[in-house]
Order: sequence, then structure tokens, then C-alpha cells
Amino acid sequence: MIDVFLTMFSHATRNSLLKRLQSEKFDLLVIGGGITGAGIALDAASRGLKTALVEKHDFAFGTSSRSTKLIHGGLRYLKQLEFGLVREVGSERAVVHQLAPHLVIPEKMLLPLYEKRGFGSMLTSFGLKLYDWLAGVKPEDQRKMLTKKQTLKAEPLLQSSDIKGGAIYAEYRTDDARLTIEIIKTGFRNGSLPVNYSAVTSFIYEDGKISGANIFDAETNTTFPVYSKTIVNAAGPWVDELRELDQSKKGKRLHLTKGVHIVIPREKLPVKQAIYFDVGDGRMIFAIPRDRITYVGTTDTNYTGLKDEVYASKTDVEYLLDAVNKTFHGAALTTADIESSWAGLRPLIHEEGKSASELSRKDEIFESDSGLISIAGGKLTGYRKMAERVVDLVIDKNFRKGEFKRCYTNSIPITNPGFSSYEEVKRFTRQLMMQATTETTPYIYYLVHTYGLAADNILVNASSKGLLIAELNHCLDNEMILSASDFFIRRTGTLFFNMQRLTSDIEVVLVAMKERLGWDQTKVDQERNRLKDSTKLSGQFL
Repeated sequence: MIDVFLTMFSHATRNSLLKRLQSEKFDLLVIGGGITGAGIALDAASRGLKTALVEKHDFAFGTSSRSTKLIHGGLRYLKQLEFGLVREVGSERAVVHQLAPHLVIPEKMLLPLYEKRGFGSMLTSFGLKLYDWLAGVKPEDQRKMLTKKQTLKAEPLLQSSDIKGGAIYAEYRTDDARLTIEIIKTGFRNGSLPVNYSAVTSFIYEDGKISGANIFDAETNTTFPVYSKTIVNAAGPWVDELRELDQSKKGKRLHLTKGVHIVIPREKLPVKQAIYFDVGDGRMIFAIPRDRITYVGTTDTNYTGLKDEVYASKTDVEYLLDAVNKTFHGAALTTADIESSWAGLRPLIHEEGKSASELSRKDEIFESDSGLISIAGGKLTGYRKMAERVVDLVIDKNFRKGEFKRCYTNSIPITNPGFSSYEEVKRFTRQLMMQATTETTPYIYYLVHTYGLAADNILVNASSKGLLIAELNHCLDNEMILSASDFFIRRTGTLFFNMQRLTSDIEVVLVAMKERLGWDQTKVDQERNRLKDSTKLSGQFL
């Protein structure tokens, strides 16, 4: 058993974290527990700032659990001539892969080329070559152009009539929510104090300058003040709500767009590899195989509805199904073939006269007269550089030059202990496979790519408690889960990728959480209903 994994970041010590929030004064309070806030808290704490983070829902509740789940270089942004963005996120892919090679996995992407839509072969070849150069792609992973015959061999499901060739290029696949929680935990190990289910209700001012925030904690049903020298608003789609709370929403504002993904059983869409294809209206869509399913997305439409309840509409789903059925022969998919779906919001910066898909994905920082710093926009892939820019600004504005270290998150492993390379991940996976039982063998790959080296500890405990309870206990002890939804949606991705397992495991998990967390039957029923509501939103399209 690897005792090093048993940290203090659990439900059992949450009250002590709340007491520290109330009794200490911080250099930086981060609002928002998505990838942006998580990256800022890690960067700040590792440099020596006394840092706290509050999230009104669970960590990664919003955009950071509902992306395409790729650490990608933004090939499509070449069309918008955003070379700087492509260079930054392209080079960051390799950094994040090195920091967490079990979570950020190399993925070869097939780009079919068509006679009557999309780019020509010459332009695509040049664009991908430019992409490789901007992103600093290693020679062995650089783009390879394919003939029509080679393209159809790479993916026999493609409709052949309009294909004229293709290209293979390098991307990375991830689990966005897992990446976020691991960064939260790494920030905690480096001194930050992160708490979920704690919402900012108002700001505190001293001489017109922001000096703290009043926090409502949903678990303890209490409100308390947290004082900090600086506050960063990294609340994603909720950024403008906090700017309004600060009475500083002026000038630029957010423009929310919705992206939807649908999940299909692998046998219904058995693509051999990840594919990035043109749908004929100027948009590109991914079809990505993952274990027993293939997921497809994304859309890009304006959104003005409730931010806490974002779902795939019938129109969204029909658009994606139509794109798939036109691209892959024999697919003939209908809504009945969809196991689940997810929908997320992109907190982009509004630009007059631009459509949803034309808006820049660059991040921007807003500073209010009160001192509130807000950040919006940006990409999952670029979280580390976004954090560096924010923390640099915080230090420059509020502290003496040289008082804190410069950013070095490019050398802080995201898990501890972690893997030194992807080759080590593969060796560790093979080792566990040789030791696996009939029960655990089908889950080895999933466990390694979800929990890294901690998979060994989970498997040891599975021998006496069963795999499901061993996994649940690991999350309860190490990952601050407070609800069944935390476990099934954001820690394991079961709601998205294995609906069958969710259906069979839900009652076992509820009984175990009732015992561990001291729930009464009313709480158990509430948790069951909440999860069922999430399942309905995931599987029904209104």
C-alpha cells in the first residue's frame, strides 16, 4: 500500500479548512475552481503567496468538465490568423503532457480532405506544417499527408465519394475534470487552501478598495468573511456576475457560447482513431474513440440561458447526428443511439459583428477601480500561461519587486508521485495487467489514466473491499467529494462514458457515502434525485 497518497484533502478535514479560511488573512483569494482558477492558485501558492480558492459548486463543475477533452494546439485558429495563440497553446501541450503523462495522452488525429468542402491539399499541407512549426512539434510527430487510398485505409468508415486525401497530425487527449482536480490537489500540496461548495455573496471594501469577500458555505449552511490583500475573479461563465457584484462591469463583457458533445456506443460508430472533419458549413467536428464509446462534438452557438443548467437541445443533437451520418457510411444514427451528452459554456470576450464561431479564444484580464482582477476567455490547454500572467500582475500591483519567486509551474508535476514519461505510464499499466484479477483486468487502463500511480493503492484495497468501494474511498480520502454527483460526474466521468456502470453502481455508492459521510435517508434521496436529474439532462434533449 502506498501511504503517500493519503493526504489531508478530504471531507474529513473540510471543517478545519473552513476555520482557516475564516481565521487567516491571505495574499490572494481566487474565486472559481475551474482550470483557470486551479492554475492560478497553484502558481501563486508555489511562488510563496498565501492563497485561498473558493468554488460555489464542485471543482470543475462548469466549463472545465464539459470541453472536448483535448489538450490541443488550436489548428482551427490558423483560419483566424491567431498565430500567437496557436504558438502558445501548441507549445503548452508538450509541457502539460510532461507534467501529467497519464492524463495528457498522445492522440494521432486524422483530418480528411474533401473535393467540395474545406481546404485543398496544398493549403492544408502548408497550414499543418505551419502548425507544427508554431507548436514546436517533434519531427516524429509532425504532419503526414495521405492519398485518398491511404485515408480510407486509415478510416474505412469514411464516405469515399468526396474524399480526395487526408492528413495525420498530433494532438493530446485528456479528462478535463481530472486534470482540474489534480491541479487543485497539487496547489493544496504547495500551500493553497481550496474549498468547494462555497459561494461569494458580496465583497468587503476598505477605503473603496476590495479587501475580502463574504462566503456562503452550502455544506455547513454558514456565511463568513474571508480577507485577502488581492482577489482574482476566475469564475468562467460567471465572471460578469461577480463584476456586477463589484459594480465594475463596464467596457468589455462576456459572450457565452455553447458547445455540445454526444456519446455513442463504440459498436454504433467504430472509428479506428480520432477524426477531425469538415461538416460543410465552415465548422469542424471531432469524433473521438474512448474505451467502449465514441464521442462527437462540438457545436458553437450563442447562449443566454441558465448557467447552472446547460444541456444539449434537440437542435444541437440533430446537427451533430446529421454531420456524422453524412461523413461515415452506414452510420444511420438516431437519438435512440445516444447514451449520454454534455454541454458546456465558453466564456469568450464579446466582439461586435462576430458570430459565435468567429470570436477569439484569447484570454483577457480586466481590472476594476476597486482592485478586483478578472480573467476570461482562453483555452484549457493554455491554463498555465494564463495563470502566470495573472499572478505576475497580482505581484506587480500589490507586492515589492523580488518578494516572490518567478513562475516555475512548468517543472511542478501535477501528481505526486508522478510519472517521468509516457513510456513509464505504459510500463506501469503492463505491470498492473500482469497482477490483475478477473474483476480488475477490464479497469486497469481506466484506473491508470484516471488516478496515475494511485491505481496501485486502489487495486490493493479492492482485494478486500471490491473495486468500486476502493475507488470511492480513494476519492473520499483524497479528492474532497461531498456528493454522489462529484464522484460519478467529475472524478470518474462515469455519467459521460459508462452509463451502464452508473446505473448498476448508484445504490452501492449511495449506501457507502451514507455510512462514510453520516447522511440521513432524506439526504440519500436528495442525492439520488440530483443524480437522476443529471442523467436526464445527459440523455434527453429538450
